[in-house]
Amino acid sequence: MTIKLTSFSKSASILSQDDGQMIARFFQVLADPTRVRMVKALADAEWCVSDLTEALGMDQPAVSHQLKYLRDLGLVRWTKKGRHVYYSLADNHLREILVSSIAHLDCQSATSALAPAAAMV
Repeated sequence: MTIKLTSFSKSASILSQDDGQMIARFFQVLADPTRVRMVKALADAEWCVSDLTEALGMDQPAVSHQLKYLRDLGLVRWTKKGRHVYYSLADNHLREILVSSIAHLDCQSATSALAPAAAMV
């Protein structure tokens, strides 16, 4: 995938409409709490559908639907071992964005926890 930028006189670059749509679709993965939980699990380990269903507390068809969505975007890989299909995250960029987001929220949480104490001083 090659991203095309349009340059303007103010040294700003604008994405093409198609590229903007592709990037928005990529970020939609993280716009759904169920998919975020699933992506985090798949970033940490390989999971079979039945174990993922149990861990997430969801119905199997709902988990399969989300896995198909991720598969269609090329974000997960799967292997079949006997009767079970195992999934793992295939996109390191998504893993990095998720880990960075978690670190950002942890940092914000730590900062807000310190804010009231700092105000008292």
